Amino acid sequence: MRKKECIAMLLAGGQGSRLGALTRKTAKPVVAFGGKYRIIDFSLSNCVHSNIDTVGVLTQYKPLVLNAYLANGSAWDLDSPDGGMHILPPFETEVGGEWYKGTADAIYHNIDFIEQYDPTHVLILSGDHIYKMDYNEMLQFHIEKEAAMTVAVIDVDIKDAHRFGIMSVDDNMQVVKFSEKPKNPDSTLASMGIYIFRWDVLKKVLLEDHDDPNSSKDFGKDVIPRLISQEQRVFAHRFDGYWQDVGTIESYYEAQMNLLEAEPAFNLFDDDMRVFSNSNVFPPHYIGKNATVERSIICNGSTILGIVKNSIVGTDVSVGEGALVEESILLPGAVVEENARVIRAIVGEEAVIEKNACFCGGNKDHKIALIGDKEHFVSA
Repeated sequence: MRKKECIAMLLAGGQGSRLGALTRKTAKPVVAFGGKYRIIDFSLSNCVHSNIDTVGVLTQYKPLVLNAYLANGSAWDLDSPDGGMHILPPFETEVGGEWYKGTADAIYHNIDFIEQYDPTHVLILSGDHIYKMDYNEMLQFHIEKEAAMTVAVIDVDIKDAHRFGIMSVDDNMQVVKFSEKPKNPDSTLASMGIYIFRWDVLKKVLLEDHDDPNSSKDFGKDVIPRLISQEQRVFAHRFDGYWQDVGTIESYYEAQMNLLEAEPAFNLFDDDMRVFSNSNVFPPHYIGKNATVERSIICNGSTILGIVKNSIVGTDVSVGEGALVEESILLPGAVVEENARVIRAIVGEEAVIEKNACFCGGNKDHKIALIGDKEHFVSA
């Protein structure tokens, strides 16, 4: 196998329990976003634009839909025989098998996969964030600093800093302190969960972490503090673009509603860094003669016979005659039957809002109505 300068390991095994019904039947990285995309598309597309042609995707929680969606990686041009995409679930060895115990443990169990490519550097990614990033810029920074590890960071508001892993750095951006979700943060540089390691350093620290009975096998809680305590060269690379953790129903909803703005914070239509997906197998959408569509995203394969306002309609969705969809997100395959009303809601994949039903969130309390994949809502 030809030696690689850098390969990527994408952590995609999380449940994302804070997304409630949306991840009841599938893993968070494969939840739909922006109509035709899945959350994992953004990290995979970033790899393509960064010329990283070898990606290991580590799966665990309910991987059936994710595995089918990723297929052989060809949708992202990651099907090269000299690299490509590889799905890496937990596996059994001669001494038994077990689930990945944490983010660091997941990488530890795939040391042999990484060794095949003898990389100089390893990029660790999460499959559940929305952003566009050229990893080459971070890699160049990492090399120039002669770093053992580099962490991508973003400035956050001080009132939100307690929700993140926070980096304290010196004037050279070298990390002097790392605090995991501190109550009283002394910095606003938040970890984005994107790391570049020199492979020799990563392998050594993974072996040490695995042998530590007190470790929780996590990069944030264990690996980064271990490297800092060893006085390794750990640096923070500042990212100034859009980055959003859509780990809650509220953040997931608001991030997509922002796509409908005249000047959205995150631009899906930017040709410089296109987002690739594996959902281009549908015919064009159809808008009926009595339908009305205002300020919405309507994806391929959808049939709109009713009224859609300020909403995102995914692929293969049906909105019946007399139905109203407003300020809502309809995931792929959702059905809104005749004369139903869907307002301030998220409708899961292949879920059905039956005729004459009112599936509506709150106006005063800003509550978002939510129904999971393949569920039915019937008017009371």
